[in-house]
Amino acid sequence: MNKTEFRLRWIARIWSIVIIVFALIMLTGYAVNWVQTGTADPHTMKDYPPIENLIPLTLILSVLGLGLAWRWEGLGGVINIGFFLANVAVHFWMISPRPYPYIIAIALPTPGILFLVCWWISRKA
Repeated sequence: MNKTEFRLRWIARIWSIVIIVFALIMLTGYAVNWVQTGTADPHTMKDYPPIENLIPLTLILSVLGLGLAWRWEGLGGVINIGFFLANVAVHFWMISPRPYPYIIAIALPTPGILFLVCWWISRKA
């Protein structure tokens, strides 16, 4: 393992820890609210279409890819980037006139890309 690969791997891991912890805090908040009030989000509309669950589902699966990338860098990176691209596609399909939040567009796939680069470098060595 060379220095570049080592540094990229640890940048990706630290970055993914931040994203995973943030996602776990969000999921914990929803779970606590669900236990206390009987609904995950009391401000949701009644009888909204289930297709609106696709955006948070693809984001959660993208974050799950970051967790998998700690063990299997190639697989986790592909899952992270794949579900992120699916999220962007669903976002533009469902909410086309509004712009996509750019901070998410930069923050979420970057560690997946770094994990793929590390996997590519280690595969060649």
